[in-house]
Amino acid sequence: MSEYILSQIRPTDRRGLRQMDALLEKEGIERDKNLDYTVGLFDEDYNLVGTGSCFGNTLRCLAVSSDHQGEGLLNQIITHLTDYQYQRGHLHLFLYTKCNTARFFGDLGFYEIARVDQKVVFMENRKNGFENYLEQLKKETKAAGYNTDHQEITGAPKKTGAVILNANPFTLGHQYLLEQAAAQCDLLHVFVVSEDVSLVPFAIRHRLVLEGSAHLANLVCHQTGPYMISGATFPSYFLKDSETVIRSHASLDIAVFTRIAQALKITGRFVGEEPFSQVTGIYNQVMAESLKEAGIHCHIIPRKADEDGVISASAVRQMIRERRILDIQNKVPESTYRYFTSPEAKSLLKRIQEAEDVVHY
Repeated sequence: MSEYILSQIRPTDRRGLRQMDALLEKEGIERDKNLDYTVGLFDEDYNLVGTGSCFGNTLRCLAVSSDHQGEGLLNQIITHLTDYQYQRGHLHLFLYTKCNTARFFGDLGFYEIARVDQKVVFMENRKNGFENYLEQLKKETKAAGYNTDHQEITGAPKKTGAVILNANPFTLGHQYLLEQAAAQCDLLHVFVVSEDVSLVPFAIRHRLVLEGSAHLANLVCHQTGPYMISGATFPSYFLKDSETVIRSHASLDIAVFTRIAQALKITGRFVGEEPFSQVTGIYNQVMAESLKEAGIHCHIIPRKADEDGVISASAVRQMIRERRILDIQNKVPESTYRYFTSPEAKSLLKRIQEAEDVVHY
């Protein structure tokens, strides 16, 4: 029996990274550009026979050389990565894998959330994690005065819609999308991306969405949690990978949303058209096709524009970065402007003004 050594592969370890890339390529995997910890399993000659990585609360780039499969090596890598994640406080873990390896990860304590046939499976290490999230959404809906089974109770179909926002920050464009969607629905579910990868923290984004949509009486606001449009479910959205990768992960994200839609009786999803981002444009195309198959209508709403063109959060961030705070007044709701001109926003303004690049998701 060969002896193997587990060792971290650091960003400066060129030899280790070359071996990792070669192993991943051999196993049909491309190295994810968003990795914050990588480990390698080496034989006595320091040849890489297995590897795995983490990013946030996800496990990624997991592979064992086909020459060494059947030796339980991936089990060792998963155990090590799980321990590492627990040590840094990540107890709820996620991974996405090929369909033909999902059963193996199931044996290691991971449970399927959704899949895209022949492409990818999304999994978590909590047996009832996603089901508990769905129950939480139902409770929030009920607390707002609605019942997720209202169609059956009234005997007359009601139109229930959904919008997913990052709102980095909340602009008049976002507000317009919500107003247009709410006008076409009896109930509108608004999901705010809760993963904190944006310049504006989730707590602020969530608050500004609530304040900027307070005039809409038929709206219920939720957090996406780790399930929708996050680094776990849709890493290619942030990485700007190839169109094939974007399409497969967009399909996965829609598969997750479809389960949410079924739980909340959502019949339509509203999105703003995307004239600038190729990635978002492809995502919207895949979404329209996939939602139609699931019996959910996809409404693409033209973006709100003014004399300067389409109103975007990127443009607002750029104005803040250039210290043109007064210029954002005509681009954002009064509540958003009030926040950014208050003493409370001082540290966030500095963060945006010192950022190298603010024109992104």
